[in-house]
Amino acid sequence: MRSPKLAAFELKRFARGRLPRAALVAVLLLPLLYGALYLWSFWDPYGRLDRVPVALVNDDKGATADGRKLAAGDEITKGLRESKLFAWHEVSAAEARKGVEDGRYYLSLTMPEDFSARIASSSGDSPETGALQVRTNDANNYLVGQISRTVFAEVRTAASTNASRSFLDRIFISFSGIHDATEKAAKGADELKGGIGTAKKGAKDLADGLKDAKDGSGRLAGGLTQLNKGASDLETGSQQVADGTRLLAEKVNGTAAVVRPYLRDNGRAIGDTARLVADSSQALRRQLGLLVKTAPGSAALARTSADQLSALYGTRCEDTPLPDPDLCPALKQARTTASDVALVAGDLNTLVAENSGTLKKLDGHLATLHQQATQLAKRSPHLAEDLESAVRDINRLNSGAKKVAQGADSLHTGLSGAKTASAALDSGVGKLKKGAGNLDGGLFRLADGSTELAGGLNDGVREIPDYGKKDRDARTEVMADPVRLAGQSLHTSPNYGTGFAPYFIPLSLWVGSMVAYMIIQPLNRRALAAGASARRIALAGWLPVAAIGVLQVAALMSVLHWGLGLRMAYAAGAVGFLALVTCCFAAIIQWLNARFGAPGRILVLALLMLQLTSAGGTYPVQTSPAFFGAIHPFLPMSYVVEALRRLITGGGLGPVWQACAVLAAFTAGALALTAVSARRKQVWTLDRLHPELSL
Repeated sequence: MRSPKLAAFELKRFARGRLPRAALVAVLLLPLLYGALYLWSFWDPYGRLDRVPVALVNDDKGATADGRKLAAGDEITKGLRESKLFAWHEVSAAEARKGVEDGRYYLSLTMPEDFSARIASSSGDSPETGALQVRTNDANNYLVGQISRTVFAEVRTAASTNASRSFLDRIFISFSGIHDATEKAAKGADELKGGIGTAKKGAKDLADGLKDAKDGSGRLAGGLTQLNKGASDLETGSQQVADGTRLLAEKVNGTAAVVRPYLRDNGRAIGDTARLVADSSQALRRQLGLLVKTAPGSAALARTSADQLSALYGTRCEDTPLPDPDLCPALKQARTTASDVALVAGDLNTLVAENSGTLKKLDGHLATLHQQATQLAKRSPHLAEDLESAVRDINRLNSGAKKVAQGADSLHTGLSGAKTASAALDSGVGKLKKGAGNLDGGLFRLADGSTELAGGLNDGVREIPDYGKKDRDARTEVMADPVRLAGQSLHTSPNYGTGFAPYFIPLSLWVGSMVAYMIIQPLNRRALAAGASARRIALAGWLPVAAIGVLQVAALMSVLHWGLGLRMAYAAGAVGFLALVTCCFAAIIQWLNARFGAPGRILVLALLMLQLTSAGGTYPVQTSPAFFGAIHPFLPMSYVVEALRRLITGGGLGPVWQACAVLAAFTAGALALTAVSARRKQVWTLDRLHPELSL
């Protein structure tokens, strides 16, 4: 009998009554308990966290920062309630502690009374971090504690980001304030630069002026020295004058007493004599003027006459053969006389020409004499009165000379002090000149420094940012949360159940095959008794369970897809691959049962445990102890889990093809080993007749 007929015959046994049919249906639906039921129980636990009761304690009293009220606790409380992350219950700290302890709340979140104050301290001298207090109790539920730690880490990050955003906003506002202040300082530095430039020019002008002042003070000191000497001489001279005027006054006063009667008695005669002198001097001036005027012409005329007489004498007396004896002596005498006259006239003209200055002075003296004589003639009737006036004038002159002498003495004394003061002034101006030079040099360096200061401040204005509100908000947003996780999942699982499906599906199929071999013999006894070939016996025992396994796959995937909403990237491929998986599992379980009998069922269960712990279905196998990592590559479920992840969530199909090859090899090997076991089972032994253990 062929293997398919033997397999069909084996399955027909379950149609003979209700209980066998019920058993067959139970075997078909058993994977739903492990696969669908397990996945359904935690298909999307994170989507139902709003049902988890959590205590929320807000003891925050608020704070004031930069004149604004800060209530961080209220803000976080409002945000948590709106998020519906958990089923929040606002309670007191004591009630929260008691509730977490007795299991009424899975955990508690507390915002202490100084929470806002600590956050506001970031702008003060002693910044402190605000602490959110989380209390968990793993005795209530360990996973809830783990989930809460992840969730509250995000809450803490959000709270820190908000606090940082406020702090950074103040910093950027401070930047704007610093920018404005620096800009004002830069303008002031520019004005300072201009003022220092003006001051520098003024200092240079001052230095130049003080240089001139030093020269002037030196000249003043020298001049005052000379003036002091002159004042000394003046003092001596004025004293001599005063002494002379005193003597003059004494003599005049004495002489006036003698002269006064003469002038009073002879005034008329003095007047006549004065007029005679005036007239004589006037006549003499006229004669002197005529002499000066006619001397050149008279000399020339006398020379001409002398030359004419000489020529006439030569013609009449010397050059003629018959001179006139009566005329020649007279002509000779006349020629001699004319020559002497011409000589005298020439000498007189030469005298007048060479002494023109003397003659002018003489003319001036004569004019003065004429004027004085005329005045004397006019004043002769009043000479006595003039004498009295002259005496008074001389006495006043004496008195004035005395005062001049006294003033010269005071002047000499004052100039001596001025000389000393001018020397001190010259020394002080010298020091001022040196100080002005130092000031000019210092202002030169100050001008360079102010230029660098103005340039640096202007550069600083360009470097210091001046953020507007929009730009400030954008930068605050970035710096408050500078590093964000740019999460990108190449193939995303929409929920927790989809992520665990590659783990629970092979588990349910393994259990399905394991239970199927509890009601179906791994080796057909009739075939063994009939002496059929071992290969046919192995296939006859494998095909019924493989067929049941395919039906289990169909039922399980239908419920997962249409019942729970499992979405698969490669649905047909996943179903076909799972058919191969259940066939492989059936072959392995068949061999273990065929080879070891009743103990083989324990080995099947043990092998299931080893595969579940080393397949990496929950945590990466690298996180497991080394033993599980060592057996991971040698167990079929490791490849099944990896391949199902690609078929359900997507990705490259390389692991799928690798798993197909591995599963085919496991299937062929298991069937071959089962055939070997079938051949051995055809030989009856005492152990088979009386087994040591029977299940």
